[in-house]
Amino acid sequence: MPTTLPLQFGLPGGPELLIILFIAVLLFGANKLPALARSSGQAMGEFKRGRQELEDEIKRGVEAGDDDTHATTATPEIETESGADDAEHLEENGVVS
Repeated sequence: MPTTLPLQFGLPGGPELLIILFIAVLLFGANKLPALARSSGQAMGEFKRGRQELEDEIKRGVEAGDDDTHATTATPEIETESGADDAEHLEENGVVS
């Protein structure tokens, strides 16, 4: 039976968070911390919105994929601008019968 090793470094608790906060105040200054927290909160909100939009798009794609399995497949038509010359070229190469 495999033995599990305890985590060497656990989640930071009260004293560790105070030390981290003190270092942040020293690095950024007390005046810039609210702006830094606000911008990081906005970034988190944008990330969550983007993730939700991506999940919704994937769900729509899966639902559309389920609908496509029952649809009939049609052969695509070849559109040309020059008309008869292209049609003759395609017939010569065996693309159009």
